[in-house]
Amino acid sequence: MTNRLKTNSYKWDVDSGELPMWVADMDFETSPAIVDALHKRLNHRIFGYTSIPDTYFEAVIQWWKTRHHFTIKKEWIMFCTGVVPAISSIVRKMTRPGEKVLVLSPVYNIFYNSIKNNQREVLTSELIYNDNQYTIDFDDVEGKLAEPDTSLMIFCNPHNPIGKVWDKQVLERLGKLCIKHQVLILSDEIHCDLSHPGHRYTPFASISDAIAQNSITCVAPSKTFNLAGIQTSSVIVPNPEIRNLVHRGINTDEVAEPNVFAIEAAIAAYTEGEPWLQALMEYLLANKLYLEQFLTTQLPQLQVIHSEATYLAWINCRNVTDQVNDLCSFIRRETGLYVSDGAIYGENGNGFIRLNYACPKERLADGLQRLKRGVEAFQEINS
Repeated sequence: MTNRLKTNSYKWDVDSGELPMWVADMDFETSPAIVDALHKRLNHRIFGYTSIPDTYFEAVIQWWKTRHHFTIKKEWIMFCTGVVPAISSIVRKMTRPGEKVLVLSPVYNIFYNSIKNNQREVLTSELIYNDNQYTIDFDDVEGKLAEPDTSLMIFCNPHNPIGKVWDKQVLERLGKLCIKHQVLILSDEIHCDLSHPGHRYTPFASISDAIAQNSITCVAPSKTFNLAGIQTSSVIVPNPEIRNLVHRGINTDEVAEPNVFAIEAAIAAYTEGEPWLQALMEYLLANKLYLEQFLTTQLPQLQVIHSEATYLAWINCRNVTDQVNDLCSFIRRETGLYVSDGAIYGENGNGFIRLNYACPKERLADGLQRLKRGVEAFQEINS
């Protein structure tokens, strides 16, 4: 288990004895192929301004073609320093202040920030939760797409935090509604490589040419290969008019130039990282099954939501309390376990916690035991 304390890790900036299992950052060392590529670049000893070679675009194209059966053209791809900077830039460039941006909640909390911080209005369509599953309320979605000031929808595919892999029928229906109401689709697909066995991710832009021409897709190797600190991502835009605007936006915002390691890491990931990724997915599946069995047998008052992607467990705590913020604070104070309060992902996330299980099994076992102690102590005090 790699010790990440005192490494300026955002995740591990915690007190002694605490165990962070919140932010989507894995506790696994990245692929040796990526490390080798970075060592090679480091050994050059000169770290000047970096351009983007054809091999970068070729690596992205080949990865999506072979792994996801989607053909991307080189001219569609733009480098960006991250998916979040891309989303914020696109919100600024493709909408006007005061316009509405639709999201399906609960959803990645930074979506809200990217909208609000740019003086746009968040428009929320709550996912329907029933029998441990989430579905889209299409009537509600269409009503909100039809509102005159709605100009953009930020979508999450696969969906964070619920771990949903959207199927072709859902994507097609949603895409057609956006076209009907002239609302641009911005699809965050950063978790696409982390679909669980038996669940295939479908790129939103692959559904039809009409949908592709009304979409912007953000992708990155950062979640897949644990490279968040390297700052590398791609924005894929088939429509040339939209692409020109996005290109202008990310360059105006100065988020279109790579640092000296970003290109090397991405190329190595997409050309040599697949064996490591396969091993990762097998390990994550084992961790997921262990977590589910633990909750079923040791903490039946909690229910983990059926997940099809990511390494983030979305756990229903409503049988314990309606005040999950208090529960999270109590667990951290009493056991040192740090998990995410579901309310930050939207109002209908209240009552849930998000737990990151991308770590060595020994660390996961420690975290689950802390969760059990914390929940049981909380219940005893509040009974």
